[in-house]
Amino acid sequence: MTEQRSTARPDAAATRAIETVFRMEAPRIIAAVTRVVRDVGIAEELAQDALVAALEQWPDTGVPDRPGAWLTAVARRRAVDLVRRRENYARKLEEVGRATEFAYEAPAAADPDDIDDDLLRLVFMSCHPVLSAEARVALTLRLLGGLTTAEIARAVLAPEPTVAQRIVRAKRTLATRNVAFEVPYGPDREARLGSVLEVIYLIFNEGYAATAGEDHLRPGLCEDALRLARVLQSLMPKEPEVHGLAALLELQSSRAAARTAADGGPVLLKDQNRSRWDMTLIRRGFAALGRADAAASGGPGPYALQAAIAACHARAHAYEETDWAQIAALYALLAVRAPSPVVELNRAVAVSMAQGPAAGLAIVDAIAGEPALRDYHLLPSVRGDLLERLGRGEEARAEFLRAAGLARNEREREFLLGRADG
Repeated sequence: MTEQRSTARPDAAATRAIETVFRMEAPRIIAAVTRVVRDVGIAEELAQDALVAALEQWPDTGVPDRPGAWLTAVARRRAVDLVRRRENYARKLEEVGRATEFAYEAPAAADPDDIDDDLLRLVFMSCHPVLSAEARVALTLRLLGGLTTAEIARAVLAPEPTVAQRIVRAKRTLATRNVAFEVPYGPDREARLGSVLEVIYLIFNEGYAATAGEDHLRPGLCEDALRLARVLQSLMPKEPEVHGLAALLELQSSRAAARTAADGGPVLLKDQNRSRWDMTLIRRGFAALGRADAAASGGPGPYALQAAIAACHARAHAYEETDWAQIAALYALLAVRAPSPVVELNRAVAVSMAQGPAAGLAIVDAIAGEPALRDYHLLPSVRGDLLERLGRGEEARAEFLRAAGLARNEREREFLLGRADG
């Protein structure tokens, strides 16, 4: 008798597990499929098709040993089918080459260098000058970071509908202008570098402190961003800000193991067990910062300045030994080189540690009306902390509650509610 396949929908737990795997693997899938179809919009749709196939099949067959390779193979196979339907297959087959053949074979072990190359090609493609700077950032965060439109809007402090329009138009522009899937050379590479560094930085930040969801950290995003930064170092060894960004990510990554408690909630810097900080990453960060300083001719850039701030924390063996005066001075320089309300908010924290909470609160109150910070939960969170240190408990509690109401990350919301309860 023929065995009948279950038509029941996967349960909620299985669906979440599959979607988690997809979110981790989506950038690589999109990059691999873009190599075939040369259209990031179509590549993203085909990656979604692979997710649907997984939702249909994995509850019955089980999760494959290498789920990323399975998803990539399905997406590539559908990409080749699409190429066959739309264009002359023989000509396309010659262009696609071995990537096409792979789609019809059992998935082989991926070469890490190839993954890096495809991800880097996708970054440079998404950061092409035919797009506005804002569109480059939004599209790359979507494709490589796997961020939702809402998450991107919060990351770039822009309205959600605006971000959605940027992404749609960016995909259309790349397709109509036939932008190549490649890492450019010479002036073209330099022209895109600023946007590339920015999106790698934002991808890392989303992994370091997830905007939404149940997990405070998304380590896969941090690892991808750090790997891309290291690849850029080898490609552009004379660019100080490339080394500055790499230094920043190395130093920030060094604290990852100490940033969450056993229950997954965040651990404040002052409460972190510094013996859990990764000394290998710290040494790499110091080395990259040294290369950034050596390559700089007009003073440190924004990423090198942020790396210098992270280095101050890394050099302190205990929280009480932190050189807050130096950190405040570095933030003041950063506010000149890359002014933003978020930089001012961070400067307020440093000033509060160096000069007292009242000095920090004055800076926070001066930027409280900034439109970009209207829904930014860290503004009331920082203000609550400063009020608490000033002994103004009821006001602090109200700020922590307001911050919790704005936070979309479950762990962070729980943490802020805990602070409100004292």
